[in-house]
Amino acid sequence: MTQQFDVIIEKDAAGYLIASVPALPGCHTQAKSLDTLMERIREAIELCLEVRGKAPESLDFIGVQRISIAA
Repeated sequence: MTQQFDVIIEKDAAGYLIASVPALPGCHTQAKSLDTLMERIREAIELCLEVRGKAPESLDFIGVQRISIAA
């Protein structure tokens, strides 16, 4: 069975790309290149599913919104 997951990708101040999977809390990884990041997040998803033992609740991706807060 094939499952699909939305992956959020961000870039930190040191230049690392960080991937996280909203449907799997705690499932994230980082890398310097997008190709390596995608390999690593695929592995992280597989491990999270293995540990979890069941499929997560399905989420529908709506979008990303940026909010500015005065500090």
